[in-house]
Parts: sequence; structure tokens; C-alpha cells
Amino acid sequence: MPEPLEDVPESYRLTDDTLLHHGRVWDVARETFDYRGTEITREVIRHPGAVAILALDDEERVLLIRQYRHPTRARAWEIPAGLLDMDGEAPLAAAQRELAEEADLAAERWNVLADFQNSPGGSDETIRVYLARGVSSVPAFARHDEEADIETRWVPLDDVVDAVLARRVQSPSLVVGALAAVASRARDWATRAPGAEPWLRHPVAGGAPWHTR
Repeated sequence: MPEPLEDVPESYRLTDDTLLHHGRVWDVARETFDYRGTEITREVIRHPGAVAILALDDEERVLLIRQYRHPTRARAWEIPAGLLDMDGEAPLAAAQRELAEEADLAAERWNVLADFQNSPGGSDETIRVYLARGVSSVPAFARHDEEADIETRWVPLDDVVDAVLARRVQSPSLVVGALAAVASRARDWATRAPGAEPWLRHPVAGGAPWHTR
């Protein structure tokens, strides 16, 4: 039988590593590496990574938020999400914090739903999508900037998938999370992992052999 589909760790010796830009959220570097006897140069976005939360209530409705996204000039429907930009904060703790900050919600049960790399040809950004169940309200959080006028809506999971397949919504965390949720539901949620499962493939928080920085 063929081997299971699985990414494998692989890295090559850097011969040059030049920081081109140090930003508020991410950096841009020029890396040159020896690829099997040939030197190749690539510009790489170094990203702290992020977490996203697909919160599902007892009626199998998904909590969606909508906010303005300047780079794409759109007010986009998304699921709550945030950067792993606080030193020492575990990914699950970050997800719990982001759900409270962006949606004024807490959850009793947390599972890993999906992991994905947003643009592996040019960035090391890695995102973990959590499934949050047993949700309840918490005191409202004071939001600022683009988050100040966030809209929220509870939408049946199947309706969210319809919007994804019709290409009406395009946030990657929402797309991946919704499709992973319906696929997992069809398998009686057997694909879920514990919320605290180690995130080995994360370039910063992960451990060997995936840790690359």
C-alpha cells in the first residue's frame, strides 16, 4: 500500500540571511540556501503564526464576525482569530483569549480542528483552527481600530459551507475551518485532537524536527 500523505521536515544550509524589513507584526528576510549544489535566493515573510476559532453552539451554528480588512479593501466575514504575538503564551491560551476579545465568548470544550500554512511559497505563517463548544457569554471587551465596529452573526454550519462553495466568503481560516468541520462531523467528529495537542509544525512554538528558526 502507498504511504499515507504527510509532509516531511526538510531543510538546507543557509549561505546568507539578510533582514530586509522589521515590521510591527512580521519581518521580511532574504535567504540564500544551498539546494543540492545550487544556490537559491528567496524572500521570506517571517510570521509569528496565528490561531482561529470555529465556535459552534448547540444548534450547530457558527459564530462569525465581520470587520474591515484594509489590504483587500473588503468588510469580510471571518471566524475569531489572532496572532501568536505574546511571549510565552500557549496557542490554546491565545485562542481562548481571542475568542473573548473578539466575540465576548468563552467555551467549555476545546479541540484542534485543522492546521494549515497560509502561503508556504513565501511565508512561514502557520495557523491552527480550534473547535470551541459549550460557549457562553463573558463581559464585553473594549475594542479599537478596525475591531471597534465588529459585527457578529450566528450562522448554521451548512449555510457557511454553502457560502464558501459559492465563493462569497474567502477568509482562509473560515474556509478551512468550515470545510474541516463538516468533514469531521461526517466522521462523527473522530478527527478532532485535544486542544492542548503539541503544535510541532509551528516555526516558532513547535519543537524538533519542525522547528526551523
